[in-house]
Amino acid sequence: MRDVFSVKFVPSPGDERTVAMETLQQRPARANELNIMERIPKTKHPEKPIVHYGVPEWCNNNQKLSSTAEIERYASNVIRQESRSLRNVTTCTTNWDESDTSRMLRDRVYEVTRCKDQLITCAKKVDEEIQALTLSKIRTEETLAATAVPLEVSMESLTLREGREGFELVNDPVEKELKKEVHVIEKVQQALQQLIDQAFEQLCILQKIRQQLTGDLQNKVETLEIDNTCLELTITSSQISLKPDPTRIPAGSCTPHEWIQFTRLNLARAHEAMQMSEQLRENMSLTRVKLQNDLKLQQRATEFALRKRNHQEQQACRELEWQLKNTENEIADMESDIFKLDADLKAKTAPLKLAHTRLENRTCRPGMDLCRDEAQRCLVDEVNKLQATIAILKEKLAEAQHSLQRLKLHHNKMMQDHARKRASLCLEERCINIRNRLIPILYGDDTPVPLLLLTSSSGRSDRHLEA
Repeated sequence: MRDVFSVKFVPSPGDERTVAMETLQQRPARANELNIMERIPKTKHPEKPIVHYGVPEWCNNNQKLSSTAEIERYASNVIRQESRSLRNVTTCTTNWDESDTSRMLRDRVYEVTRCKDQLITCAKKVDEEIQALTLSKIRTEETLAATAVPLEVSMESLTLREGREGFELVNDPVEKELKKEVHVIEKVQQALQQLIDQAFEQLCILQKIRQQLTGDLQNKVETLEIDNTCLELTITSSQISLKPDPTRIPAGSCTPHEWIQFTRLNLARAHEAMQMSEQLRENMSLTRVKLQNDLKLQQRATEFALRKRNHQEQQACRELEWQLKNTENEIADMESDIFKLDADLKAKTAPLKLAHTRLENRTCRPGMDLCRDEAQRCLVDEVNKLQATIAILKEKLAEAQHSLQRLKLHHNKMMQDHARKRASLCLEERCINIRNRLIPILYGDDTPVPLLLLTSSSGRSDRHLEA
């Protein structure tokens, strides 16, 4: 039984049991008591298989926990300091960024305001130039209307001289001067009508530029309202909120260089148009005076020739026939050129359709393949060139048709005049009496005259322009 219940104990250095055994060896009496106790049968309790650590390990664990706590506290302190520094830096950065943005907005408002003021000033000048050019155009129309009576007198004198018969049917200087007078009047009318057409076209250009300036000015006003509203917003405003994708580039946006170039281009066009208008007004004023002087000199020459009847009607008739022949040849050539222009204009439709179809088909390219490559640029250039070519051809065709119409009208007029000259001669005395109806046409800018309703070559009058 002793061997069964005895437990073999293996001492280990530093163990508490080892210390106890050493104490028992020093105390024999105590050892005897232990031996007696060992003889007493005891119930064995099995120990649980738990790992036990030594004192050095326990000390090392405590020291490790302390060291780790110090390290974690140090790291936490560093993070707290960095967080405070980061909060200060981000707060300053945010404030400075907001301040810089506000300053940029103020600078932008100043720049837009400056451009707006320039547009307002330029628009006022354009309005003044439109008014001045309209007044000059009215004066030119008045001068043109005043040539109706001299032309009528000259034509009536020619008609009366056609009543001569027999030996009196001769070509004399009177007929030449009368024709020259008619030619001068027609030249004056043509030149004045050309000036009126130019003034009308220039007024249309000025009106178009005025609309462009107005549109640009309206955009500037709306931009100023938006930017001023943005300047008034603060972090405490109730209108602010988060927006989806606020940093996107809006469709149709442009660069600052393109923006300033657009305004400068509008201003440059306006100044250029005003310079052309001023030059046209000066040209109209000088041309009116020159044409009126030429007409007055011719009227004096005709009145002098009326007293010296020594020109032959045959020479004037041959001259008129030559003019008719040249006019007919010119009409035939013009009709041929008009036919060729029309054919060439129709031939440009197929290339334009091809370019349009190519451009439209290329819009179906998927994804990133929908790029503005060189082929796209070439197609766009081709379309623009074809459209410009078609516009030029149409303009030239209209000009040719208008010229042909004028040639035909003038041809008919010369035919009628030729028939009258062959019929009879105009009586000199009656011609002199008729010429008493002539009145001076040198009107000043403040002299009111009866004004006929005249339109430009396009059929529009001032009322249409003002509307």
